[in-house]
Amino acid sequence: MAAPRIELDSADAIDGRHIRAVAFQEVRLEYVRRVLGDVRPTGGGSALVVGSGRGDLARGLSRLGFEVTAVDPSPAATKMARRPGAGERVVYETAPAEDLGHPAASFDLAYYADTFEITAGLDRVVAQAARVLRPGGTLCYDTVNRTPLSRLIYLGAFQGIPQTRIMPRGRYAAARLRRPAELVRALERHGLRNEDICPFQPANASDLVKTVLARRRGRITDDQVAAAAGFVLAPDHRPLVTYLGHARKAESPSDRSPGT
Repeated sequence: MAAPRIELDSADAIDGRHIRAVAFQEVRLEYVRRVLGDVRPTGGGSALVVGSGRGDLARGLSRLGFEVTAVDPSPAATKMARRPGAGERVVYETAPAEDLGHPAASFDLAYYADTFEITAGLDRVVAQAARVLRPGGTLCYDTVNRTPLSRLIYLGAFQGIPQTRIMPRGRYAAARLRRPAELVRALERHGLRNEDICPFQPANASDLVKTVLARRRGRITDDQVAAAAGFVLAPDHRPLVTYLGHARKAESPSDRSPGT
């Protein structure tokens, strides 16, 4: 039997980007609900998802009441995301995170997924996020820390070892993995005050390994990944691999942190 193809944004290959998206979906939405609490704009407000892939997160935010714009650099992903969905308020677009093409102060919420650990131009990406957020708006994100364990998983297991590889080689690089302190400084440089770092992790590490192996061997589908490898918020732990966070844009220039 020929080895399965490893491609991003492909419906008929092992697509590690989509595997991550479906595995992270519920923990991402849980974090957004916690962050927003009672501060969500009346009527839901407008939300931007950057790194939207096939649109799972964008549809989830739409169900929370947001008018959602979903942006991804991949035309193939955008095409797959544009499938019918009753009651969805999502506009799908293709654009790089470094140049979103939206007017300033367009969104109440921006969620950056599958982006900070990929881009080599973090400051350009963060500058765009700050530009399109309205004063007082919220930036949520998830990304990958730069630790020995994260390198083992993302550089080794996910894109290096043939038996567990689900990503094209070169997708991740150590220099692009983001330590929390580095990311916080980048946010502050653009007027975004980071308010939280929250690790998240598989509910059971052995289940995650089994799930990756099963998907890699074609024994389960993408739709079965989330149930087989659930993730949970771990706010009392150190972010050894993945973490979520959120930042606020100042209401006015005088509200910005010193030195930003």
